[in-house]
Amino acid sequence: MPEGPVATEAAIAALRCLEAKHGRLMLVQSGGCCDGSSPVCLYENEITLGPNDLRLGDIAGVPFYIDSELYRRWRSPSFELDVAEGAGDTFSLEESLGIRFVTRTCTCER
Repeated sequence: MPEGPVATEAAIAALRCLEAKHGRLMLVQSGGCCDGSSPVCLYENEITLGPNDLRLGDIAGVPFYIDSELYRRWRSPSFELDVAEGAGDTFSLEESLGIRFVTRTCTCER
């Protein structure tokens, strides 16, 4: 079973702000389009998840998904969600706050 994602206090605060504004959310770790390999914050069920999408866990009650093949190819990393100043090049909801979500990874030997 994969280790669940973690988050900084700033990322959790941003998620709570976005949920208060938009309702239920979901996070999807992008595999390389738009802003590279960035997490994308969406309205819950805004996209249809496929059979290969893996729910790694929740961050502040927000589910965090990644493509299972991508997760395997990246050697099963641990993810930490954080924020950075300025908008990214995605359609992610946090851009309305003037920030972008970023993930830091640690590839762990298991």
